[in-house]
Amino acid sequence: MAPALHLLDLKRPLVIAHRGDSAAAPENTLPAFAQALTTGADLVELDYHHSRDGVPVVMHDHTLDRTTDAVARWGRNEVLVADTDVADLQTLDAGAWFGPTFAGTRVPLLTEALATIQRGSVTLIERKAGDAATCARLLRERGLINQVVVQSFDWDFLRALRALVPEQALGALGPTGTEKALSPAHAEAVVQLGAKIIVWSETVTPEGIRAAHAGGLKVWIYTIDDPEKARALVSLGVDGIITNKPAPIRTALK
Repeated sequence: MAPALHLLDLKRPLVIAHRGDSAAAPENTLPAFAQALTTGADLVELDYHHSRDGVPVVMHDHTLDRTTDAVARWGRNEVLVADTDVADLQTLDAGAWFGPTFAGTRVPLLTEALATIQRGSVTLIERKAGDAATCARLLRERGLINQVVVQSFDWDFLRALRALVPEQALGALGPTGTEKALSPAHAEAVVQLGAKIIVWSETVTPEGIRAAHAGGLKVWIYTIDDPEKARALVSLGVDGIITNKPAPIRTALK
């Protein structure tokens, strides 16, 4: 069984490292991903955008201000990832903001991040921006179908990706719309979407979780760093916890 499908088949709750071990290293960087592997996280989550020249790069925000030295280097605010060529993105320092130990850390390409994570875990790829065709091509060319999980808040993107790679395990992120609590209606919509996981905030109810399970879905919750809260969610039936602190959460859920 492919690794992603194997994880979905497990009966125990999964621990998912949010942007790597982002409490211990700068988020969405190779050091954070390498550190996450040492915690035994079941999956390691990352976010990606496309550069101006169409290369998927690992970054959460649409702009470079928060997690790079772009403002200091280029003298302007709110430079978009999508307006910057990949060669320029890779000149930026993506680690010094977190601490001097990580000065010189670069913005990773999605392919570099995958190579690091897949050596010891399973990648949870969150698409922030970029077309479905590029994602599908990467999955096929790199032999990553169901070696990873792909998720997005953009359900139209998920529909398009499913049309191109129907066998790939997908996660539908929410809340979407005005209703914040996970409801049976949300679960039904995700079933119709063809995703295998509904990935939600902690605004969940037993009724919503039961409806998701009845539809064959797994329920993963973000972003939980409190061990007691993680245990409480698992007691409600949650199947996975996305956390900035994978080591203590993993210990709490053993």
